[in-house]
Amino acid sequence: MLRKLKDFQPGTAEVRELKILLHGPIGAGKSSLINSINTVLQGHNTSGALADSSAGESQSFTLKFKTHRLKKDGPGSFYPFVFTDIMGLEEDKSMGVQTKDINKILKGHVKDGYTFNPVKPIEKGKEMYISNPSLKDKVHCLVSVLPGDRISLISDDVIQKMRAVRLKARDLEIPQVIIMSMVDKACPLVKENLRKIYTSKKIKEKMEECSHKLGVPMNCIFPVQNYHEQVTNNTDMDLLILMAMTDIVRFANDYVEDQVYSANKYDEDKVCKE
Repeated sequence: MLRKLKDFQPGTAEVRELKILLHGPIGAGKSSLINSINTVLQGHNTSGALADSSAGESQSFTLKFKTHRLKKDGPGSFYPFVFTDIMGLEEDKSMGVQTKDINKILKGHVKDGYTFNPVKPIEKGKEMYISNPSLKDKVHCLVSVLPGDRISLISDDVIQKMRAVRLKARDLEIPQVIIMSMVDKACPLVKENLRKIYTSKKIKEKMEECSHKLGVPMNCIFPVQNYHEQVTNNTDMDLLILMAMTDIVRFANDYVEDQVYSANKYDEDKVCKE
C-alpha cells in the first residue's frame, strides 16, 4: 500500500494536488492524524501539524486554515495530495469554526492561511476570499474525524453541524469518509493488541455509532490509532493508516476525474448544440 501511494499520480492534468479536508469536534485528533500519516509515509516521527495534548475539549488549538504538504523522496518533492486542517467544531455558536466557513472551503473560496473568526464567517470580496475558484481550489474528499473513545459524549449541536457540512458536501458530490481515532482508548483489548481491531465488538459498536450519527456507511469508516506516544514506527498502526489513506486518495481522484469528465462532456454538448 505504501508503494501505491508513493507511485500515485492524479488522473487528470487539471489538478496536480488532491485536496483532502479534515473536520470534526475539538480534540478529535485532526492535527495528530496529519502527523501520523506523515510519520507513516516518512518512516520516522514527524510533527509538521502543531497539536496540543492539553487542549482537550476546552478549545481548538488550530486557528487557521492550513494546507499540509507531505514530503516525498528527495528535496522539494511532495506527494500529489494535501491535507487541510481547520479549527474544530464546538457546541457554543460563538466558538469554533462556523459551518459557513467550512462550506466555502468545500467550494474553494478560502485561501490557505485564513484565520477563522468564530463569530463572523469569511465574506465575498475579502483578501482571503477566492471569487472564482477552479477545481484545484475545491475540496476533493471530506474526512470527518471522530474520537472513538468519546463519540457518545459529542453534543447533538456539534453532530448537527457535522451533518450540515456532510449534506453540503453531498450536494457538491464530494466523497466522504470517517476516521475514527483513539481506538486504543476506546477498547482495552485493542490497546493490548491492535491486530484485534476488526474482531473487537466494542470497536464495531463505535463504528456503528459513527455511522448512525453522521449517516456514513460502515465501509467508509476507518478506525485508526494516531501516533502520540510512540517515537518509532509501528507496523500495525501504519497498516491501518495506510488502508484509510489508500481509499481516501482513490475516492478523491475518482471525484476529480468525474468532475473533469462532466465539464468536458458539457462543453462538447454545448458545441454540438451551437
